[in-house]
Amino acid sequence: MIKKVIIIIAVVMAGGFLYWQNLNSPVNKNGTEQIFIVNKGEAIKQIADNLEKENLIRSAFYFKYEIGRDNNIKAGEYLIGPKLSTKEIIKILTVGDAISQEKSIRIIEGWSNKDIAVYFAKNSIISEKDFMSLVKTPLGGWKLSFSKPNFLADAPAKATLEGYLFPDTYRIFNNTTAEEIISKMLNNFDRKITPEMIKEIKRRKKTIYEIVTMASIIEKEVRSTDDMKIVSGIFWNRIDSGQALGSCATLAYILGVNKPQYSIEDTKIDSPYNTYKYRGLPPGPIANPGFNAINAAIYPEDTSYNYFLSDPETGKTIYSRTLEEHNANKYKYLK
Repeated sequence: MIKKVIIIIAVVMAGGFLYWQNLNSPVNKNGTEQIFIVNKGEAIKQIADNLEKENLIRSAFYFKYEIGRDNNIKAGEYLIGPKLSTKEIIKILTVGDAISQEKSIRIIEGWSNKDIAVYFAKNSIISEKDFMSLVKTPLGGWKLSFSKPNFLADAPAKATLEGYLFPDTYRIFNNTTAEEIISKMLNNFDRKITPEMIKEIKRRKKTIYEIVTMASIIEKEVRSTDDMKIVSGIFWNRIDSGQALGSCATLAYILGVNKPQYSIEDTKIDSPYNTYKYRGLPPGPIANPGFNAINAAIYPEDTSYNYFLSDPETGKTIYSRTLEEHNANKYKYLK
């Protein structure tokens, strides 16, 4: 009798040790991590068998026994290694600590298409070359797989997507393509430009392309929403009166460098984007403007100001009504 009891105790202890070992001991302490996918609605048995097959757990049986009848495992893509114990793996799968299949990207107001391409490449999203090959294509030779949006209808055939890739925060899949991101950004632009805004653009006898071009300059010139509206009024007034736009932002675009003050020689550069040399708007947008800049280009504020500059130390916009006042401000703030 005593012998049978001892045998039973030994069996129970052995079973208990085996159970503990299967749950708490990793398969391989030196093993490397790998991707393990749990599909939505997948049965516990299948998950356990897959884990054992991938040599991530010691026993599918003990895995199923520990989980019990309630399947609390979350579907997703997980990074799991054989150096984890079965208990640790169960915790990861039930908590749902999956590798996110999506990521956030943030496109900043005033970035050019080139800036966006560099950002994508730096963050290993899309290669700079692949992205630029699509956004540099003239709209007249549309090659993207989706239809050209209606708001591009008034843009010149030689224009590109510069100005239309709407700055915002986007959620994208890890394996997304350049086309999918471009489509998402253009759709966002389409949603932001309301029918009321389009009606006002037509009332002012402007095109969306002209508005986006002006907005891109405003975006690069000043920061605040109020300043954008005032500067918009100054710029449109200059165009209406036949004056040169005289935007330093267009010189920065040409030269590829921002300066507190540009030289006389800079203003004489022979480029169609030189708004000191050529009157009217430049041939196209110089960056991708945000909503506030676009709104300001559509709804400018009419003031008595004719000139402005930005204090390089504070970023504050300093306005003046006469050239004499403007020159005095230049001496005060830029010398």
